Amino acid sequence: MNPPSHDRPPRVLILGGTSEARELSAALAAHGGLTVSLSLAGRTRNPLDAGVATRSGGFGGAEGLATHLRAERIDALVDATHPFAANISRNAAEAARLADVPLVALLRPAWERQAGDIWTEAADIPEAVAALGESPRRVLVALGRNEVHAVEAAPQHHYLVRSIDPVEPRLTVPHARYIEARGPFSPADEHALLTGNDIDAVLSKNSGGAATYGKIAAARALGIEVIMVARPERPQVETVGSVGAVLGWLERLPHQTSPARRGV
Repeated sequence: MNPPSHDRPPRVLILGGTSEARELSAALAAHGGLTVSLSLAGRTRNPLDAGVATRSGGFGGAEGLATHLRAERIDALVDATHPFAANISRNAAEAARLADVPLVALLRPAWERQAGDIWTEAADIPEAVAALGESPRRVLVALGRNEVHAVEAAPQHHYLVRSIDPVEPRLTVPHARYIEARGPFSPADEHALLTGNDIDAVLSKNSGGAATYGKIAAARALGIEVIMVARPERPQVETVGSVGAVLGWLERLPHQTSPARRGV
């Protein structure tokens, strides 16, 4: 990597789409000393404001992202995408290598089974849908609208589908209802949702974090099975679990890139 120029603030690109990405963007913007930009995949129609320059849409794979890193003279890249955005993470790792830009992944810890949890773990979404079984069930689906159509393989169930944006096209199953909502969701609210809709199974990715854990806690309290989709394999890059750890990583970079040395 070419060292940052002394005549400009170091430039940090955050690949976002998570609450951690927004938190990191806000922390860096508030302290100054860096030029921070945030890139979103464009899957959510009305993303929350992160307080920094934001672009939406893909780069055209690893080569496209590498070209962007070079053209914008990015000094550090932070992959703060969703734990299930494995393709983006692979592209980020390859682009950082091609452009010779330091990369760190900000990955929230996965949820872990606790006493009282009734989990059936699945390697991927099709396996999770199959794990619902043949007999009709009432299922809360919390997979995100981009993956939810996988449940069409099991049309016998009654689905309550929750997503931030509308599911379009609608599912081709006879029994589906839709909720549009953005977390965080409290355990009490999730308890009411599950009981009020007679839910007997929750279909969930192991996204981690507190914002959507309420349904897991509520399912535990009610003795409801959770079909838990395991996280996909991600590239082997330096990975941290908190915004503070990213700040520490930035501080360890060469002098001109360190936020702590520039007032953060």
